[in-house]
Amino acid sequence: SVHHKHNGHNSGMYWSTVGHPYPIDSTLINPSPSDLPSFGTLTGWLAQREGYQGDSPPYVITPKPHCDSSRYLTPGHFGGCLGVKFDPFVINADPNAADFKVKNFALPEGMSDERFQQRLALLNNLKGTDIDSRNARSFDSFHRQAASIVQSGKAAEAFDLSKEPQKVRERYGMNRFGQCCLLARRLVENGVRFITINTFLTVFNDLSWDIHGSKPFSSIEGMKNEIAPMYDQGYSALLEDLHQRGMLDNTMVTGLCEFGRTPRVNPAGGRDHWPQCFTVSFAGGGVKGGRVIGKSDPIGGVPAERPVAPGDVVATIFHSLGLDPEGHLPGPSGRPYPLVDFGNEPIKELFV
Repeated sequence: SVHHKHNGHNSGMYWSTVGHPYPIDSTLINPSPSDLPSFGTLTGWLAQREGYQGDSPPYVITPKPHCDSSRYLTPGHFGGCLGVKFDPFVINADPNAADFKVKNFALPEGMSDERFQQRLALLNNLKGTDIDSRNARSFDSFHRQAASIVQSGKAAEAFDLSKEPQKVRERYGMNRFGQCCLLARRLVENGVRFITINTFLTVFNDLSWDIHGSKPFSSIEGMKNEIAPMYDQGYSALLEDLHQRGMLDNTMVTGLCEFGRTPRVNPAGGRDHWPQCFTVSFAGGGVKGGRVIGKSDPIGGVPAERPVAPGDVVATIFHSLGLDPEGHLPGPSGRPYPLVDFGNEPIKELFV
């Protein structure tokens, strides 16, 4: 019974991951410094503010940022009004590829540790200049964090899926989404605070949730025979694996989307955008499983019971993380803004 009013992919995802509506309802938008941060960005910001000392960045996106094509990126994923320092680490690679390797987590070939230390010393000497700006300070922080990650070597190991038994990899599914789920489990084990897995990278000429029916979009048959089985396998494997390792109780796993699909099939044999009613899922992180909250009308057109807004979903995630949804953060131009808009509250039935 989740619902909102934005029909565009990117503005719908912004609302679903930030908890606030984007100023315009459009697919054709990109990130900007005035964006409010998503819950992933915010979690990374809080972790770094509290002295996060992990071997990997606190917020990771795999395999690439959410977008509806290669031309536009969803706003809210990045640092936005909090600054570029809090941009997530995006792996920009397919974990299912035979040559999968995350770049920049080890010294370049031919670079000795001694030479690397000399470069760091030179960089420190340059810090005595009068250059001082928000971006300069952010990049200085980037350099320090990057140097620490490279010197540790543990981050590269966390991203190395070859360490996993083949049987485990196959349980998740030998596809991009399944291996992203396995990578997420390894990152949680390594202390990463938040991971976003984007199921699809484009809605054009590729299998995706965007089942409009005719080319270049996916079909209902593709959903039934390929997309849904792939998702079910990877998602269930992640939950089982976290549970078996004793990690699910303190790890929130949330299945989100920007909107649902129309109750009726269109003339092309597919279903179109429908923000009026859709479903999200929660597991772990204190959630009591095995329950359904809310109800749609008989055709899945509108909520019939317990309507839920995206801000309620985001408030639920904040609640699981131990954050106060009524708290405030520094927003654009330094003006404070609430984590969620007034009236949005956690879905408390999930936890009791």
